[in-house]
Amino acid sequence: MSKILMKGNEAIAQAAINAGCMCYFGYPITPQNEIGEFMSSKMIELGRTYISAESELAAVNMLIGAGSTGTLAMTSSSSCAIALMQEAISSMATAEIPGVIVSVMRAGPGLGDITPSQADYFQSVKGGGNGDYRTIVLAPSTISEAVILMQKAFWLSMKYRNPAMLLADGILGQMMEPVEMPEGNAFGNIDNSSWSLNGTGEGSNKRPSRSLMSLHMGDNILEKLNHRIFKKYAEIEANEVMYEEYMCQDAEIIITAFGTVARVAKSAVNHARQKGIRVGLFRPITLWPFPYKQLKQCAQSKKFVLDIELNMGQMLQDVKIGLNGCTKVNFFGKTGGAIINSLEIYNKILELTREGQYERNTAKSI
Repeated sequence: MSKILMKGNEAIAQAAINAGCMCYFGYPITPQNEIGEFMSSKMIELGRTYISAESELAAVNMLIGAGSTGTLAMTSSSSCAIALMQEAISSMATAEIPGVIVSVMRAGPGLGDITPSQADYFQSVKGGGNGDYRTIVLAPSTISEAVILMQKAFWLSMKYRNPAMLLADGILGQMMEPVEMPEGNAFGNIDNSSWSLNGTGEGSNKRPSRSLMSLHMGDNILEKLNHRIFKKYAEIEANEVMYEEYMCQDAEIIITAFGTVARVAKSAVNHARQKGIRVGLFRPITLWPFPYKQLKQCAQSKKFVLDIELNMGQMLQDVKIGLNGCTKVNFFGKTGGAIINSLEIYNKILELTREGQYERNTAKSI
């Protein structure tokens, strides 16, 4: 399979098309606009549905409509606009309607800035909507990985009848890399004939009517539904956790990071290794389900963990939950759209290992 140079947002869009996405609904916001722009031509050329909605609220509710018929469908947006979709995402989870949401993060809070950030970890993983529900969240660190995870998001969403989110920061959306693009759906199709609202048929093919809804009134009906859905979430946690360990086996120090920050951290790990400091990287790929057990197994015998994020410490909470006090946890982050570089990470490692124990790097970059 040959590689092609593509911008992250465009590669995500093409991966969705190749996965079989039949409907795209969106509303423009930086830094994810190229997804909608790409879809506006390609979907129509293929005879599929593209709608530039009047708002983010309209787009996500169109996603509910398409998903209820068992159709592979998606929307994309960013940060403050994803916030407007939270009620609908909660409804999708409760009604067990599949659909894919791409969130390309920008700096916040509020309207913030168009610069990259990772400050929507809470929004995506903890959920901004009401009630007890979960969204499957996948966080790529390269464009090639974003292509594969985009396709997997459709598969997971349909398999578990639950909203799935591809969470990328603005760096990943705007950068360009050579990528291999699967020609079709890399994960196959899921049978939806038992629940999709595609008509009751006629004559001998007629079936009883169905309904998919998020309003469940009556004696213990909603409680029973929640318990059943959480059994499904337990199944997802048992079977769908994804993570990467990089040079962790003999490491004395573990860095935790997700998305493009993990790429920067790898450079710092490599440089620290050259200087004789045994550092490794643990990268969650599924932010939900979070790899709690795997992180603890990786880090429990290490000197300390250094969590690095482009926010004020959001994934840090899950890192601490996973470690459960088995080792010391430190944090290094930037917010407001500032980017962490590998030299800053390396020097933070030196600071935490008692400054002066290793030679301090004074170069401008690694």
